[in-house]
Amino acid sequence: MHGVTGRMGMNQHLIRSIVAIRSEGGMLLANGDRVMPDPILIGRNAEKIEALAKAQGIARWGTDLAAALANPDDSVFFDAGTTQMRPTLLASAIRAGKHVYCEKPIATNPNQAVEIARLAQDANTRSGLKHGAVQDKLFLPGLRKLDMLRRAGFFGRMLSLRLEFGYRGFEGDLQPIQRPSWNYRKEDGGGMILDMMCHWRYVLDNLFGEVQSVSCLGATHIPTRWDESGQPYDATADDAAYATVQLKGHNGEPVVVQINMSWATRVRRDDLVTFHVDGTHGSAVAGLSSCRAQSRVTTPRPVWNPAVKQTMNFHDQWQEVPDSMVYDNGFKIQWEHFIRHVVEDAPYRWTLPEGAKGVQLVEAALQSWKERRHSDALLGIFDAIAPAANAALAALATGDTARFHAILAPTLPLSRHIFAAPTRFYKTGVVFMAWLNGHQRHFTMVGGQQGARSLIHFAELFRLADAAGLIEQPGLAARRMTHLLTLHGVEA
Repeated sequence: MHGVTGRMGMNQHLIRSIVAIRSEGGMLLANGDRVMPDPILIGRNAEKIEALAKAQGIARWGTDLAAALANPDDSVFFDAGTTQMRPTLLASAIRAGKHVYCEKPIATNPNQAVEIARLAQDANTRSGLKHGAVQDKLFLPGLRKLDMLRRAGFFGRMLSLRLEFGYRGFEGDLQPIQRPSWNYRKEDGGGMILDMMCHWRYVLDNLFGEVQSVSCLGATHIPTRWDESGQPYDATADDAAYATVQLKGHNGEPVVVQINMSWATRVRRDDLVTFHVDGTHGSAVAGLSSCRAQSRVTTPRPVWNPAVKQTMNFHDQWQEVPDSMVYDNGFKIQWEHFIRHVVEDAPYRWTLPEGAKGVQLVEAALQSWKERRHSDALLGIFDAIAPAANAALAALATGDTARFHAILAPTLPLSRHIFAAPTRFYKTGVVFMAWLNGHQRHFTMVGGQQGARSLIHFAELFRLADAAGLIEQPGLAARRMTHLLTLHGVEA
């Protein structure tokens, strides 16, 4: 266990998960056996690591990570250290033959996230190594109750979700800080968007629907804070963000999500995080532990009259969803799932590729903030379909809407393909089209982005472009496509 002297690693993963499992006499397996975790704590500060190990009754600790990874008796590597170090540490552990499990984010950018996820997947294919990323919010009692309502059809057609998260992170000049100072420094891996969008991605995917697009505005509301030693410093990371996300719901319905998250706010709601879901047949509001619901038939009839003081107590008009089971610590539950996955090959879906999806949403939100637009950038498709777009817009200018739609309709499959997830790689398709049509002499992009899409993706793009009549020089395009296939060992 690496990086467990920090707040999250120590309290949630070590004390409330691994130590708790050990105090219960190990974890019961499906065949009746018990597995007992035997952790070794690894960190840079020997004094802190030794004190923590002794306090929790753990015999093994050290500062030499390489030596720990070389021990064949330790089969699982867990990391809760800094995000910047995580991809390198995970790669080292995978190459040492360890199963890997880690906190989120799994990396600070999508390229690193995808790379480490692919490395883990390859190791799983070759030698059965297991991998997982923490997705603890899924195991919160409040969200489990909310999910039960969804699965029961309580909401009808889901319409929207309003997610409110945050509290006042003390600056440090008046009250002692309750969050480490690195959280507010971008160069140290801090920032609200990087920290929390990873959580919201897996919550949205699992409970509400598939993410389609995001529009986000970040902010650094408090530019100066005080660190652990009482010294002022510049807060370079975003301490708040405000986002709108579009989802494709589990039944295909469009779902609109509003997310407000801030470490510069003050709480006047039921919990530090609340999820307010509205549907055609009912609504519900969940916090960390509780969930309250209001059905269509019990919805009151308020009357808007600003001249009269409101007499309705709206909070009292919601029904508490009762506890239907004993809810254990969410981190501990996921640890138990991962241990079973390692020991008895039990199913496990919270893998590193799922963690990479969280980093993808982070990148899309940061891009939206930087460029002040929806991250799906749909106007960019005009570059790839320029001849058709010109003709269609000319028809529209004359008022001929039928011809406008008739010209653009054949280009829609191509456009959707170019913008297929991960949407941020749409420029690879635009450049590929320019190369096919002779507008540039090469298919090479900054940062090697020409490798962001698969050969199968390019082959389908070529077919769709031809079907849409957008291949300007068929002979040249055919030669260039043949050359690309040959480079990949495929005979055209």
